[in-house]
Amino acid sequence: MSVLASLLSVGKLAMVVVRVQGAPPGFGLYVLRNGTFDEFEPLTLGTTQNKAGDSPSSSEAGLSSADTPISLASSYGSPDDVKEAIKELGHAFPGQYLVQTNKDSLERYGSSENSYHPSSPHSVIVQVKSTKDVVTVVNISRKYRVPLVPYSGATSLEGHYSGYPSGSICIDMFAMDQILEINETDGDLQCQAGARWDDINRVLKEKGIPLFFPLDPGPGATIGGMIGTGCSGTNAVRYGTAKAEWFLNVTVVLPSGKVIKTRQRARKSSAGFDTTKLFIGAEGTLGIVTEATLRLAPLVPTKVAMAQFPDVKQAVSAVQEILNTPCGPHIRICLTCVIHTVMSAVNTAGIVEKPYPVQDTLFFKLQGSPDHGGTRFEFAATDEEAEDLWENRKYALMSTLASNPGMKCWTTDVCVPVSKLPQLVYETKEDLTQAGLKFTIVGHVGDGNFHGLILFRDDRELQSVGEAVHRLIYRAIAMDGTCTGEHGVGIGKREYLVEELGEDTVELMKTVKRAIDPLNLFNPGKLYPESKSR
Repeated sequence: MSVLASLLSVGKLAMVVVRVQGAPPGFGLYVLRNGTFDEFEPLTLGTTQNKAGDSPSSSEAGLSSADTPISLASSYGSPDDVKEAIKELGHAFPGQYLVQTNKDSLERYGSSENSYHPSSPHSVIVQVKSTKDVVTVVNISRKYRVPLVPYSGATSLEGHYSGYPSGSICIDMFAMDQILEINETDGDLQCQAGARWDDINRVLKEKGIPLFFPLDPGPGATIGGMIGTGCSGTNAVRYGTAKAEWFLNVTVVLPSGKVIKTRQRARKSSAGFDTTKLFIGAEGTLGIVTEATLRLAPLVPTKVAMAQFPDVKQAVSAVQEILNTPCGPHIRICLTCVIHTVMSAVNTAGIVEKPYPVQDTLFFKLQGSPDHGGTRFEFAATDEEAEDLWENRKYALMSTLASNPGMKCWTTDVCVPVSKLPQLVYETKEDLTQAGLKFTIVGHVGDGNFHGLILFRDDRELQSVGEAVHRLIYRAIAMDGTCTGEHGVGIGKREYLVEELGEDTVELMKTVKRAIDPLNLFNPGKLYPESKSR
């Protein structure tokens, strides 16, 4: 048998936990307290309601036997604790509208008209303006054991900011939108987490600074949400995603109330492992990002064009040849492929001045050749035309809804190796057609990212859409792909993580979560799948 020792720090309690390997599950655990060893009771994994201030149990502190899946179940405050937390928040933030408890706001902040996953209203909403404010809210959350859910741009599609059923504090960071410093010479910028990427680029343009932040998800997305979901956008082929080097550092409030800055502003560092990336894609479950330093890119003159093809397969073939040429990696190539039904919807909705031919279409920023059977290739002649043409690709959702009045839309995304994209599109079109569903498809063809916009009228059709999305996700994973290319996991896709990543990888993620947030207060019920007995 061997001995493993680890140090736990929970609140004011510090202890050394020693495990004797080879002992039966639940035994062989000893804790060093005040110089003496006490044996732990057998571990139990479950959820109870403790009074505010109670110390976590061993399972809550992240301890589990080697052959038992890690549970993130935790004990949250009682309804009275929630009331006390709300009262203390009111004293800490006395300004008008800073603390909200009206029913409409609680429901609006806890759900989204763009998401059809289960949702719950929050118990209270707190608007913050500084890192210090966030620390205050975190400390009250921990004191009363009330879950904490961050909220900013409200553009999430996977239920990331839904409330927790037993009660939750929604920390509204929308007002933390300041650009703190622009370092033009170094090509970086510091801002608060509520700043919106499109506003940042607008300010840079207005100041005449020939730089921009290249990550471009949906309009209105904030830096905090972009970090949390590990976002990308149409520029990903050339500039990568949030998990590249676009965030030099982040300032984070941990569940303990401590504030950390992950690194300095230097462009590169080999000092330890990259803690910045620990929070990218963590969806607010490990810490609340309050500030970030963004790396900027030079503005490059571009031409915007539209090319149309007989089918997606030939469009993808053209893109692959472009990307695999010697100059491919150096071209600012931003590609969006929309299938013919999108072009039809755009025409029907009357959004564009002149109708487009109804074919599978590439919108992109580069020059190209007709070798792959392109039937139409149109360059924008002026900057205004370029902006209009590039914006037209964003009309997919609006056009789809406008051309189908009375219907709602479930938007989802997956990502596969680029070579698999034509097969994925073909099989998904066949599946959705056989299910009798209306849909449009938009893909970032340069990186294999695929967005399905599936329409429904009633609960029966909604169930059918949910089943189709389920099949789409498993289809993508079977092609060596992922359940989400850029929307994130949230509530909607956590059940697929074990299938995609493997059980041991998911257990490693939970181990990190338990170490940082032993009370599971930060955005619970998101990202991590429920544990299943082995």
